[in-house]
Amino acid sequence: MHTQIFHLQNLSALHVGTGQGVGVVDLPIARSKSTNLPLVPGSAIKGVLRDELASQEFLQKSDVQTLFGPDSSMEDAHAGAIAFGDANLLLLPIRSFAGTVAYATCPFILRQYKRDNQAQTSNLQIPQLGGSDDDKVSARVTDNSELMVGNTGNIALEDLDIQAYDNDTTQRWAEAITESLYPETSKDYEEWRTQVAKRFVILPDDIFSFLADTATEVRTRIRIDRKTRTVQQGALWTEENLPADSVFWGVLGVSASRKKQDNRSAQDLADLLPNHEVKIQIGGKHTVGRGFCRLLLNANNTKEA
Repeated sequence: MHTQIFHLQNLSALHVGTGQGVGVVDLPIARSKSTNLPLVPGSAIKGVLRDELASQEFLQKSDVQTLFGPDSSMEDAHAGAIAFGDANLLLLPIRSFAGTVAYATCPFILRQYKRDNQAQTSNLQIPQLGGSDDDKVSARVTDNSELMVGNTGNIALEDLDIQAYDNDTTQRWAEAITESLYPETSKDYEEWRTQVAKRFVILPDDIFSFLADTATEVRTRIRIDRKTRTVQQGALWTEENLPADSVFWGVLGVSASRKKQDNRSAQDLADLLPNHEVKIQIGGKHTVGRGFCRLLLNANNTKEA
C-alpha cells in the first residue's frame, strides 16, 4: 500500500456535525473522542471527492470505480482501492488584537503531524514550552511576527494576554507547513506563505485546547412564520462552525486494484489522483455557503508502507 498526506483548508465556515447535541449548542461539530479537538471524518471527504472527480471528468468512470468502489450492488462487488483517514486539526484561526488573525497550533499537534509527514518535518524539533513558570504561559512566534502587541513582548488572542518569543524552530515549522499548504502550483503562493507565516503561533497545549473549545463560531438560526413574522414554534436553534481558513491534515492509502481483470499496482492507482488542489464542498449547511474547501493530495509525499 502507498500512503500520502493530504491537507484540507476550508474557505468558508465549516459545519461537519454529529447530529443533535446535548449541551448548550444544538448542533455541535465533530470532535475527537480522546482530545475533543475538531476533525473532519475521512468518509465525508472520500464521498465528496468521488463525486467531484467523476462530475468534473478528472478520471474515467472505470478509474473512479477502481479507486472508490462500484456505484451500486448491481455491478461486480469489490472494495475500492483508496482509504481516507480522518482529517485532524493543524491550524486554528484565532482572533488577534494585532495582525487581525493568528494561525495557532501546539506541540501535541505538531508531534502527531511530524509522525505522519516525515518527508517534510523529519529534521524539525518539537518546541518545548514547559519547564519553568514563565515557559508554561509563553508562546512561540516567527521572525517579524505580525502578532506582537507593540513592544510588550506579548500577543493578545481572544481575551488572553500571552507572553511570546520568536525563534528559528518556529520559523522552520511555519515554512514547512505553508509549503505544503501553498505549493508552487497555487496562485500567489509566495505571498500566501509569507502572510500565514507572519501570523503563525505555537501555543502551549492547554491554552490551545481551551481555544479549540471556545473560539469556534456559534451561530443562531431561526425560521420566520410568514403570517405573524415571528419565530416559528421550535424553529430557533444554534449551530457550531469552524472558522474559515482552518487547516487539517490526514493520511490516505492506496492499495493495488481489487477489481477483477484489473492488475494495476498501488503506484499506478496513486498516480491517477490529481496533483493540483481540488475545490470541494463538505459537511452540512451547503445552501447557506458552509464547507467550501480546497483539498491538496500532495502526491510528492507518497511512500510505500
